[in-house]
Amino acid sequence: MMNSHNQQLSLLSLSLALLLLSGLRVEGRLKHHATNYQKLFVFGDSYVDTGNTRIDQPGSWKNPYGITFPGKPAGRFSDGRVLTDYIAKFLGLKSPLPYKFRKLIPQNLKYGMNFAYGGTGVFDTSSKNPNMTIQIDFFKQLIKENVYTASDLSKSVALVSVAGNDYNFYLARNGSIQGFPSFIASVVNQTAINLLRIQSLGVKKIVVDGLQPLGCLPGNTASLSFQKCNSTFNDLVLLHNNLLNQAVTKLNQQTKNKTTFIVLDLYESFLSVLNHPSSDNIKDAFKPCCVGISSQYSCGSVDENNVKKYKVCDHPESAFFWDLLHPSQAGWLAVYNELQTTKALQQIRY
Repeated sequence: MMNSHNQQLSLLSLSLALLLLSGLRVEGRLKHHATNYQKLFVFGDSYVDTGNTRIDQPGSWKNPYGITFPGKPAGRFSDGRVLTDYIAKFLGLKSPLPYKFRKLIPQNLKYGMNFAYGGTGVFDTSSKNPNMTIQIDFFKQLIKENVYTASDLSKSVALVSVAGNDYNFYLARNGSIQGFPSFIASVVNQTAINLLRIQSLGVKKIVVDGLQPLGCLPGNTASLSFQKCNSTFNDLVLLHNNLLNQAVTKLNQQTKNKTTFIVLDLYESFLSVLNHPSSDNIKDAFKPCCVGISSQYSCGSVDENNVKKYKVCDHPESAFFWDLLHPSQAGWLAVYNELQTTKALQQIRY
C-alpha cells in the first residue's frame, strides 16, 4: 500500500513527465536535417540540461523559466530551448530524454539520453548534482543493462558541455589568479579523459563545447553596467580553449580519425552575436532579461510568502541573455545559427 507522501511524489513525477513529453512533442515539429545518426547522448551542465536538476533546486523548474517554450517551467535553464535542443534538431532527432525520466517515458529512449545536470563540472562543485564522471557512469550502467546496444552506439553522437562551473567553484574557494592556469590545465585534462571514455563505450562522434566568453556573462558585466565584456576573464577562457583544441587534436591523432572528436567554438559564436546583435534581431546584447529586484535575489526568487522578487523584460525574444549566466532561447538560436556557418557543425553529420 502506497503512503500519501509516496503517492504525492508519484503524481509529481507523472505530471513532470507529461510536461516534459508535451515539450518533446513540440520539439518533434521543429524543422530537422537528415543525418546518419539516430541517437544523441548529452553530458555536462545547465547549458545542455533539459530536466535532470531536482525540482526543489533554484532555476530551471521555477517560474518564469520556460515561459517561451514550452510555456511553463520544464527543467531548462532558459526561457525556452537550450543548446541540446538545437543540436538534436541539426541531427534530425527529437531532444533526448533526461536521465531522471528514463523509466517514466521509456518510449523516448530511442532518441538517446541527456545525463547533464545544472551546476556541475568535470570535478565536484558547490552543486550536489552528479559530476561528469558520474554522469558517464550512469551511461555505462545503461549500456551494461543493454538499454543501448553496440549497434545503437555506432549510430550515436555525444554532446559534452563544460561551461565553467569548475572555474566558478575555484574562485568561490578563493583560488588564486596565479594558480588559475594550472587549474585550467587540470580541467581540460579531465575533460579529455571524459571524452576518451565516452568514445571507448562505443559512441561514434563526440562533440565538446569550447568555453563561452565568461567575461561577457551578465554576472561579470554588471559592474560595467552591462556595456562590455571583462577582458581578464576572457583571457583565461582563451587559455582553456587553446588547451582544449590541442587535447582534441591529440585525441583525433590517437584514434586515427580527424573528426571523431569535434570542438564547437562557442567563444567566437557568442562574440559574433554580441558584437553584431541586430543581425540576429537581438536588441539587448549584454543586459539579462530576468533578474532579481536586488542583489540578494535572482531570476525566479520568491519570498517566504511566495511573492516574486524578480522582474522579466517585455521582450525575451530580443534579449541574448535570459539570466545572469544563461542565454535566452533567442540567444541560443542566434549562437546555433552562427555555429551552422562553421566547419565543426558540418563535421558532426558525416
